[in-house]
Amino acid sequence: MSGVNLKKTKWEDGEMNDDLRPEYQFDYRKAKPNRFAAKMKKGGRLVVLEPEVAEIFQDSKAALKALIKAVPKRKRKSGSAA
Repeated sequence: MSGVNLKKTKWEDGEMNDDLRPEYQFDYRKAKPNRFAAKMKKGGRLVVLEPEVAEIFQDSKAALKALIKAVPKRKRKSGSAA
């Protein structure tokens, strides 16, 4: 590869740097505690409902129960472990 002219990247030319842009600076003094953290059980999962889904279902549990009812049950093959 000797004598091959490789194009320099923006990083090598100095056009880009590792500094964060001003819009990504976070002021931790203005941060608030997570109001949902106390409701989370250890090992639990967080489910975020889209606004149009949240209009129909009160919570994720109701949405998931309706989904489970709507999905047809699969027949298991005999001798297979679940």
